[in-house]
Amino acid sequence: MLINALILGARGAVGRVIADDLRRQGHRVTPAGRRMTPGGLQLDLAAPGGADALAAAAADHDVVVNASGVEDPALATLVGATPLVDISATGSYLDALADTARDTPSTTGRPAATIVLGAGLVPGLSTLLIADLEPRAGDQIDLAVVLGSGEQHGPAAVEWTAGLAGRDLHSPPETTVVRNLRERRRLAGPHGERAYLRADFPDHVLVGRPGDFAVRSYLALTSPLATAALGLVGRFPPLRGLISRAPHLGGDGWSLAAIDRRTGETRSARGAGQSRATGLLAARAALAAAASPSRGPVPMSALLTLDDVADIARAATSRA
Repeated sequence: MLINALILGARGAVGRVIADDLRRQGHRVTPAGRRMTPGGLQLDLAAPGGADALAAAAADHDVVVNASGVEDPALATLVGATPLVDISATGSYLDALADTARDTPSTTGRPAATIVLGAGLVPGLSTLLIADLEPRAGDQIDLAVVLGSGEQHGPAAVEWTAGLAGRDLHSPPETTVVRNLRERRRLAGPHGERAYLRADFPDHVLVGRPGDFAVRSYLALTSPLATAALGLVGRFPPLRGLISRAPHLGGDGWSLAAIDRRTGETRSARGAGQSRATGLLAARAALAAAASPSRGPVPMSALLTLDDVADIARAATSRA
């Protein structure tokens, strides 16, 4: 089945990968962004008429992928009956996007389209790893995320990381306030045992909360020095501006490990190139969403399994 995909933010580091991968497979792609591109659509969601332009364009496509960095819950209604795949990693936004999608039937009288909440590495591949553990209610899952500190990321990814400093986790499984980049924990993953910092990746609200189990996400960078610097920024948030100016130390490797504290079981994955992997995974999610009946808001694990993405992430089905 060939599809027609509308890619918001198709000029970005992740959007380009999504568009190129879908084209490589023979699918039609319409790139959209604030600036016109050949064969594309000029669409600025913040400009007057931007919402109407998206609604009209979505109706002519089989799926919309939001790789623009724009986090507007209204997207759930603007796409109409067309599935939406959003690569955001912001839990509060994805929660609001899901709420808007759930309200769609009562406000419009039509079923909610399939809305994939977070497609990429984290969330995305991370939710597949957690789902493969088949956690029970009450389980405690640790998610160990290593990202390549030597990779040149797009501005949206840098801004997201810098924005963690000084911010509380959105709706954590604890009953207390949890501050980003403050809690340290040593965990074992594909890159070996190392120190991680607690970070607000949204798997705890996408799969943990619905499944009645706790997910705690932790972040480390391939360079231990860069990880230590990130911890310093967590302690002193006014230093967050240093993140965008820091030298790119370390490699571009990434790894994920989901660990069930009850059973000791682990599911892990690793690869190189965070932006590329995110784009390839999001493209896979777009194809699954386009082929799916209306599902409303769902995590990526509702449409795909580890076996479906094993060619993208090395050792994605490893078990320990």
